[in-house]
Amino acid sequence: MASILSVAASPSASSRTARLVRHLDDRLRGQGHEVVPLDVRTLPAEALLGADFSHPAIVEATALFEQADGVVIGTPVYKAAYSGLLKSLLDLLPQYALAGKTVLPLATGGSTAHVLAIDYALRPVLSSMGATHIVPGWFTLDRNVVVAQDGTVTVESETARALAEVTDRFSLALGGRTGLSVPAA
Repeated sequence: MASILSVAASPSASSRTARLVRHLDDRLRGQGHEVVPLDVRTLPAEALLGADFSHPAIVEATALFEQADGVVIGTPVYKAAYSGLLKSLLDLLPQYALAGKTVLPLATGGSTAHVLAIDYALRPVLSSMGATHIVPGWFTLDRNVVVAQDGTVTVESETARALAEVTDRFSLALGGRTGLSVPAA
């Protein structure tokens, strides 16, 4: 199966975005893919903000993009756009870092007013970076992702079905399979 880089681009350690992306990682693993998680917030701020292309952590992140067949990009939406943390990382990657890649864009936010952020903010930058195929993504309202004290993630049932569908389309685009034993919610 495919090698997938799963990027969570929230600056928050308790991010619903990151928890949701990691939840979907389990589904992709259940479909036979190798999933490598990357939480952008763990990269050194001085390297991201100082545009230090040669910093070992940035070099390693760049290599993860190069090695991946597919990339999941999960971001919270702030002011109708993807996170500044994601922008900082994408700015440090080579111009065509997504060439030959299939990409699944995901976004979370507090209001449906941000639902078009995927198509009008994120999709154009992914396309400009050479993504071969950007599958339809999904916007999830924060309130539809519940994180229990033990870290367990529960996704509202209608949202879980929609996320399972977009995740399965992504898997199929990578030559994967669907109909697995890992539940979507």
